[in-house]
Amino acid sequence: MKNTTPMFPGFHLQTLRRKPRSAQQKLAEKMVLLKQKSFKQIGEVFEKFIPHSFLKPEQTGAMSRRRIFSKENTFWAFFSQVLDADGGCKEVIRKLQSYASIKGIKVPSSSTASYCTARTKLDEKMLSRILEHTVDRLEEMPETGSLNNRRVIVVDGTGVTMPDTPENQEVWPQPSAQKPGCGFPSARICACFQLENGALLSYAIGNKKSNELPLFRKQWKRFKPGDIFLGDKGFCSYFDLANLEKQGIDSVITLARRAPVRAARSLKILGSNDLLIAWPRPKYNAKLSYSRGAWEALPEELTLRQIRVTVKHPGFRTQGFHIVTTLLDAMQYPAEELAELYFKRWDVELFFRDIKTTMGMDVLRCRTPEMIRKEVLMHFIAYNCVRRLMYEAAEEAGIDVRIVSFKGSLQALRNWEFHLNQAKVSKAERFRLISDLYDAMTNTPIKQRPGRSEPRCVKRRPKNYQRMTTPRHEMMEVPHRNRYRATTP
Repeated sequence: MKNTTPMFPGFHLQTLRRKPRSAQQKLAEKMVLLKQKSFKQIGEVFEKFIPHSFLKPEQTGAMSRRRIFSKENTFWAFFSQVLDADGGCKEVIRKLQSYASIKGIKVPSSSTASYCTARTKLDEKMLSRILEHTVDRLEEMPETGSLNNRRVIVVDGTGVTMPDTPENQEVWPQPSAQKPGCGFPSARICACFQLENGALLSYAIGNKKSNELPLFRKQWKRFKPGDIFLGDKGFCSYFDLANLEKQGIDSVITLARRAPVRAARSLKILGSNDLLIAWPRPKYNAKLSYSRGAWEALPEELTLRQIRVTVKHPGFRTQGFHIVTTLLDAMQYPAEELAELYFKRWDVELFFRDIKTTMGMDVLRCRTPEMIRKEVLMHFIAYNCVRRLMYEAAEEAGIDVRIVSFKGSLQALRNWEFHLNQAKVSKAERFRLISDLYDAMTNTPIKQRPGRSEPRCVKRRPKNYQRMTTPRHEMMEVPHRNRYRATTP
């Protein structure tokens, strides 16, 4: 700086007698700003759902130092990564580089090594506590559905794949029908969702040998007395119906593995296609998934209600099915209302589509089981946060949260993220931006098309590439690919 007072070389009018900052001090201040804001812009929206106390630096250890990839920055970077359309680690580094360029700071390296190392240091138990907190916040939202305003929890399972590494194959092996090197490790996830708002309440993960029922039983503690369990035929089990009823939890499931009871053998005819029936306890055999002691503790007989549902809409795979339920009062729970409730069970397929297709969890990216579990946790945390945001937006707009598009909300959030990152935005301006974000999330509600046929098929034809049926180093490629026709795997 040029000295305009040569008689007093230490006196600077421009700095009001304060000693001028050196270039190193200015750079340090810019680096502090970079550390604080480069990854937290998405946290400006969700910080009220995820308290700052969870992300405080540790007293000692790997996450105790304040670096660019501190505990807080690494969490929000990981959070932003699972929300991004690309979803790769390089996307996080590009965000950091662009932010550094805007602030006039030296652009960091393009290597993802530092970020990937920082992710491994995030504590899995800490992520589980954050997920539990998001569940608690979502459970605070009031139920507005039918069935005497009782909470309905819908349960279903799905599968995900991951990179073909020896570590992943050991924990989640590929299907036995596939040759080594020709498939991918696959995991099975069973999850419980709140039907009314789509919140993920709990989950359990297993390998290809894990049946949905044992994974579901690990989540019984998530239910509360008065809840209603809704499931498909895969959850039709005497053991589960009896134990849930003992805890004060009612069930609505599809009949499976047992023949429907005829009216002549029923205890009482409650209405058209509506019977009160008795189920005897199944005989014990060693193939059951529970012990003899657990079997002996079951009641000798269960009194249930069997409802025949006829599908009147054309294009559905089935023309009719039976529902069994522990909701025995036909006046309080009419058969038509229970049939309508079961048709809503399809929403759980849409919840999984939001997580797997829209958020990209169908194919996981991490190369070790430890990081796979963290990646799944981060997807569920981000999913619940978006669901909470959708609920608040719907409440402000005065519409039902079930008609707010998850994909549309995620698209709006991705495009608002950059504007919320401006350092000079006032509280009033930030409030206006978030209010506009809510408007963007709710101004195009989902069109309701009851009875619309949704066949499970693929319209777009696959490319005519041959299938990998032998390991890569043994694979012989067809010389004339235009003559090869892909077949169904």
